[in-house]
Amino acid sequence: MITPRAQDAKHKAWLFRLLGAIFDDVYLSSVLYFKGGTCAAMREFLDRFSVDLDFDYLGNAVDITKTQAEMEKIFQRLGLEVRDKSQNVPQYFLKYEAPSGERNTLKIDISFPQPKANKYESVEMIEIDRIINCQTIETMFANKLVALIERYERNGSIAGRDLYDIHYFFMQGFRYDAEVIQERRNQKPTEFMRVLIDFVKKEITQTIIDQDLNTLLGPKKFQQIRKILKQETLIFLQDELNRLEIKQEK
Repeated sequence: MITPRAQDAKHKAWLFRLLGAIFDDVYLSSVLYFKGGTCAAMREFLDRFSVDLDFDYLGNAVDITKTQAEMEKIFQRLGLEVRDKSQNVPQYFLKYEAPSGERNTLKIDISFPQPKANKYESVEMIEIDRIINCQTIETMFANKLVALIERYERNGSIAGRDLYDIHYFFMQGFRYDAEVIQERRNQKPTEFMRVLIDFVKKEITQTIIDQDLNTLLGPKKFQQIRKILKQETLIFLQDELNRLEIKQEK
């Protein structure tokens, strides 16, 4: 995973240290399945920096408190301070020592229940020298398409990185799992694509793109992509919608 700024190396080290500790735990490695931007970047599905750790929880709902307790033991052992945590879902904001002005907070999100359509595979993560369970790229792509809208519906925010990831996945020729979209949105892919296209046209601004991506990409790549990201993503989405409509007519 790239580090666009020298000071981000410390954050990357903490991400990997914590991730390794989590998957060294026999219980946690059996119920937590890695996903999200950091997972995609570590698997070389993305070319940007990612700052958070995201997991699907595949254990029993009654055991979620055990999972939280095990996680908090690891935080304490590593010397990470729990700066804040959600009372409703397993979400943590962890603080580590860093010079003033540098990034020093690490966020962990654990999602449950996860879509039944999600698919997983065991993957060797070279950077932490471990084999762990992760979402497949098709599952990641589908969930990323949905996340762009659902993040806004849930809390009124839009992440420019969601748009960037969608664009990058299309550029790489990756495919998405339509079953995930249908389960999460209760819409056929054609219907969803129309809604997503309208959303990107109306809600994505240059400010959103610039503010979210300027620390996640190197300066050269950021300048190359920032002005064309929205336009090219709309082209990809419209092209996908056209294919779906043709397929539907057959």
